[in-house]
Amino acid sequence: MAKAKYFYALSAILLLAGGFSIWHKGGLYYGIDFKGGTNVDVRFAKAPDVDQLRKSLSTQGLGGAEIQAISDNAISGQSSNEVLIFVEQKNADDQDLDASKARVISALNATYGITDSGKPDFNLVPLGSLVTTLTQKDPLNLGATAGDRYAQLAKKILDYRDKNANGLVGSLSDLSQVDGVTAAVISTLKDSYSVGPFTIRNTEIVGPKVGAELRSQAMWVTLLALGGMLLYIAFRFEWVFGAAAVLAVFHDVLITLGFFSLLHYEISLTVIAALLTLVGYSMNDTIVIFDRIRENRRLLRKEEFAELVNKSINQTLSRTILTSGLTFLTVLVLFLMGGQVLRAFSFALVVGIVVGTYSSFGIAAPLIVFWHRWRDKSEAAGTGSQPARKPA
Repeated sequence: MAKAKYFYALSAILLLAGGFSIWHKGGLYYGIDFKGGTNVDVRFAKAPDVDQLRKSLSTQGLGGAEIQAISDNAISGQSSNEVLIFVEQKNADDQDLDASKARVISALNATYGITDSGKPDFNLVPLGSLVTTLTQKDPLNLGATAGDRYAQLAKKILDYRDKNANGLVGSLSDLSQVDGVTAAVISTLKDSYSVGPFTIRNTEIVGPKVGAELRSQAMWVTLLALGGMLLYIAFRFEWVFGAAAVLAVFHDVLITLGFFSLLHYEISLTVIAALLTLVGYSMNDTIVIFDRIRENRRLLRKEEFAELVNKSINQTLSRTILTSGLTFLTVLVLFLMGGQVLRAFSFALVVGIVVGTYSSFGIAAPLIVFWHRWRDKSEAAGTGSQPARKPA
């Protein structure tokens, strides 16, 4: 318990730093799930010039679009030649959102698209269009059975493009690796298509009303989870144990959100899932310590309460560190090697597990001790202030 002040000082520094960052930046950085707008995932053959891309978007009236480069590996930080283009629209209907998506694609075509051949871009061609092209030109001379055969072949070709080539084929000759693709098929594809320097990997459109509702629901889900845990621990132990546990978990969530603001990670639905996972994980560590405290109160009745809590922490510390350490290593590997999709999710767990582990014995347990000391002093003061009763 003597070191509790250091944990509280560390927490105060982290909370102040995170709070200042959130205030300075005008709030947390919400993803498309909560803001509403259009998100376009674009992969280029080589790393794009972000300034040039921004100018191109400005010509389409999208000067306020956010451009985020994506790296496949947090260790090397090397770019995957992929960017996310987000256009926020707070007061827009579905038609406006579709129009903004079209403007993003138009800006990309104007800057990076194929302008000399007049042929459509193979990297952007949909399945139906490819089937139609192969069926009409019939490079395999299939005749009446061409429709079904070319539908299967077109699916294999696009599977290669989207999975093996990550959505971006550098040369149509590379398609010779696909089963069933002959020289005649490649010749037909070269006559019909050109290969562009980028591809649209994914587009997301979320209405602003839906985003606001999701943000509200995420907040209520977190608060209800904390409230349910408070009631359970108050019933299972004492109300002060429940209050201390919820305060410690709330402290964990706030510090994690502070790190998200400091490092400009976006808050998405997957991050909310990570925060709820963190809440449960941190609460589990805290309950283990509280359960040992309750057990020792029966076994060590004459022990001073602060010393009893200290012994309880020492008895459970090795288990806490071992469990948390193994979990931390797992999510750390996920953060470093999991790619951009899992980056924010795993980052929330990396920070949350560290903070949640030390808060269980450095924040929650000392709160119980402080409350008991305050209660004992109050009871002693109340007893001392009562006038002595005269003997009968």
